[in-house]
Amino acid sequence: MPTKKVKTNGTEVVIFEDAVIYKRGEYWHFRLWLTKERKYARFSLKTNNLNTAKELAKKHYYELKAMEYGGRTYFSKTAKDGVAMYLEKRKKDIDINITKGRFSTIKTHLEHWLNFIKRDTKLKELQITDCEDYYSKRQEGLGKKQSISTTTVENEQATINAMMKWLHKHNETYINGFEFTKLKRADRGDESLRRNSFTDDEIVDIRNVLDAYITEALQNINATGNLVKAIAGYYFVISLMFGLRRGEQTQLEWRDYEEFRHRVGNENYDLVKLTVRAEISKVNKTRRIVEKDIRYFAELFNLQYPRITAYQKTKAKEEQKKFGNTLIFSVNGDTAISNRAIAYHFDKVMKLAEIDNLEKRNIVPYSFRHYYITQKVNSGLVPTSVSEIAGTSTTQIENTYYHTTDAKLIANAFAGYTLKDGLLIPT
Repeated sequence: MPTKKVKTNGTEVVIFEDAVIYKRGEYWHFRLWLTKERKYARFSLKTNNLNTAKELAKKHYYELKAMEYGGRTYFSKTAKDGVAMYLEKRKKDIDINITKGRFSTIKTHLEHWLNFIKRDTKLKELQITDCEDYYSKRQEGLGKKQSISTTTVENEQATINAMMKWLHKHNETYINGFEFTKLKRADRGDESLRRNSFTDDEIVDIRNVLDAYITEALQNINATGNLVKAIAGYYFVISLMFGLRRGEQTQLEWRDYEEFRHRVGNENYDLVKLTVRAEISKVNKTRRIVEKDIRYFAELFNLQYPRITAYQKTKAKEEQKKFGNTLIFSVNGDTAISNRAIAYHFDKVMKLAEIDNLEKRNIVPYSFRHYYITQKVNSGLVPTSVSEIAGTSTTQIENTYYHTTDAKLIANAFAGYTLKDGLLIPT
């Protein structure tokens, strides 16, 4: 029995007595009165073929009726509402299974999706194929010299589908994810790694510049900008020593740092152990890294301790922090050195070290991490050991680093041989 008598104007086609399809512009559209919600369900069928439109209309008709009889509603929240709901949920996960940095990344990913899908799009009108051209649309308007990597887009797509799965679970969508167009990965050999890493000679020059950079700042530490300059210098040196991600390093506290001595044979070695706590790690897993102590942490400690403890005493008693709970790379122990300051001093150091083609090679502060991991690979560590130190998957280490270094290729070439009297002898 019809839910509402259909009146047509000659250009509409009746479907099952109480629904119609009609043409608006190039495409056919669908309309059905929903008695319980006292509204029309209207949407585009996205076809200009009448027969196809009829078949699609019948399919939608059955779905809407089944939904109605099942007590579900058609009218839904918008894409903007859905993102807001999901972000509110993920915000509660901070310090439980995601970091603040990860939350910020999720928020950015979903903002790109809203720009693509349009903010007022109804969640229950979304179809599984609606994001097929997501990658191509993300590339539009960037200019010839700019592009978005496939990895970046794939990460965004994973975030989008995670949200869709959550919304579907809470009955806000009829689909639990999109079918994105599969992206082809370009095999550029070792160029992708070389382009955003340093050579050994460049690192020697950078280390020399950093020593002078820090020393110059320390000589007049109270001059405007010199304290931040010194902290930035130590940040870069320690980044080279431990290969941390920026978010991990900027959130390190003094309680995460430990000095100790270790004896090997007749030699004593001064070592530094850093603990990357789960709550500051990108992968939400605590790891510890031990490296040889080459004085920088001790110097930074001597610089920071009197300043930060004095600053903490100026605060209300209930707001004071113990020194161990203050940030290492910070002017006051409460606020980390800014990304802007890191970028500014990185550019200064690169110019002083005469590192060429920064933009073309995509050299950034994160390149120190690339170099650190590459050195671990070249030292002969197995992928699992490198992944434990770097806090990333073994697959990522193998795919990104392990098969792309000349030192490793040479080591592989000589595997199974020993040198005897100047000759290579199979073992």
